Amino acid sequence: MNGLGGLNKSPNGVVLGMVQLQLPVVETPDDLARQTTRIVEMVGKARRNLDTMDLVVFPEYALHGLSMNTNPDIMCRLDGPEVAAFKQACIDHKIWGCFSIMEFNPIGYPYNTGLIIDDRGEVKLNYRKLHPWVPVEPWEPGDAGIPVIEGPNGCKLSLIICHDGMFPEMARECAYKGAEIMIRTAGYTAPIRNSWRFTNQSNAFCNLMVTANVCMCGSDDSFDSMGEGMIVNFDGTIIAHGTTGRADEIISAEVRPDLVREARANWGVENNIYQFGHRGFTAVAGGAQDCPYTYMHDMVAGRYELPWADNVKVRDGTSCGFPTPQRRYGEMGTAAEPHIAVPEAAE
Repeated sequence: MNGLGGLNKSPNGVVLGMVQLQLPVVETPDDLARQTTRIVEMVGKARRNLDTMDLVVFPEYALHGLSMNTNPDIMCRLDGPEVAAFKQACIDHKIWGCFSIMEFNPIGYPYNTGLIIDDRGEVKLNYRKLHPWVPVEPWEPGDAGIPVIEGPNGCKLSLIICHDGMFPEMARECAYKGAEIMIRTAGYTAPIRNSWRFTNQSNAFCNLMVTANVCMCGSDDSFDSMGEGMIVNFDGTIIAHGTTGRADEIISAEVRPDLVREARANWGVENNIYQFGHRGFTAVAGGAQDCPYTYMHDMVAGRYELPWADNVKVRDGTSCGFPTPQRRYGEMGTAAEPHIAVPEAAE
């Protein structure tokens, strides 16, 4: 059930609009300004399109396109004109918005940042992508974890970005911190279509959580992004799906966080997010609450190492035109030199 795309909104519902935005080419500050205006215009379209919509979601790379251009002249700051324009659009149209920027980083490559702004123009969520799509993407790995906020109509809301969603630990972390709706924005192209679909569904089902997912759409004459706006219910069923690949189409549905809460409280079989930490509670009181997972212990101890690690060939971004990094994570450095890389297969 999706309320006919959100046309029939219930008192407990949250109506989401996933924008399959036309893939832009952004190389100069003028290009950046034009694309900012385009996104602002699409916020207005979302509101005119559906007056029940609570949150409009733009894909990763909505502002910058897929060039991987790290030129500081087109990087954004939280107090810059692009974010200010997004804030004003949310105020003007009385709607929450989810936006993508490449954020200037004074000590290295930019951050791939997602923002959620409320209908009063306040930034409520600021997330830096934890898992850049290496080796293609040069972005600094995120340094602030995964925030979960109270979103429209009291829902618990989180955001991850593209490749993040291929790691089941990311969705689990969102749910563990209370998220009832997890947004996933992306710029993925067609080769990723099947894995996009089944991870969006597994992320939902394994965590009793709604996932709302959208990619860029259309061609920039180099790459073809696939759109694939996809809203998945907590039981893994798809309740809205943009399969036509039509650029600038807004895929919408009503979701019910109250039913997520009900399932998390009342499900026995397949309440996986609870059972993960209470193994075999039928046999032992409260279930086993240990951590039997070697990789978790090793990661915490700083010794994560795959048995086949010595055979891994791609360990940096040189295959995509980026220099071998010298600075380790957490070390101070200087801002990266402007660099343009056109990867063989963009995300």
